[in-house]
Amino acid sequence: MADFVQTTVNKTALRDLAVPIADVTSFNTLVQSVIDDNPFGCVGYTDGDGQTVDPIVLNREHYIAKVDFLDAGKRVGTVSLNSPSIAAFDANAAEVLANTALKTAMGATDVVRNGPRETYYAQLRCHDPSGDDYYVTFTRKTVRLSSYQDDAIRDAVETWADDITSLD
Repeated sequence: MADFVQTTVNKTALRDLAVPIADVTSFNTLVQSVIDDNPFGCVGYTDGDGQTVDPIVLNREHYIAKVDFLDAGKRVGTVSLNSPSIAAFDANAAEVLANTALKTAMGATDVVRNGPRETYYAQLRCHDPSGDDYYVTFTRKTVRLSSYQDDAIRDAVETWADDITSLD
């Protein structure tokens, strides 16, 4: 009978943020700066199909807008809008805010965004010079480093995060 033999050690590290990232614009600026500035020293490569792959790519993202329906200041309903991009996040929320039929159906006199309850998620895939891929995942409240093997990767991400005020 054959045994399973460990071939790699993949690690995960998490940084909880003391203060959630303020808004989707700040979140997007942070994520885009990692893609544009490549602070971890990632490298591009050519995949098995001969396609060039950038050093850091947006692997997946989603955003959840929260819209509250109020009557005399009391919440009478809530809508959550799970969107695949920031553009859809903004457009979907605007559509609900302007929807008078929905407002009436909820029995509301006012409709407002509930920014503090909104969530953002973006996962970046980074290609290390060693050839390993790892992921840096941002939410409003955390930064997660996953699927890395070498602690030097964690050290590079941590050093970068230490210099970003919003990631304290």
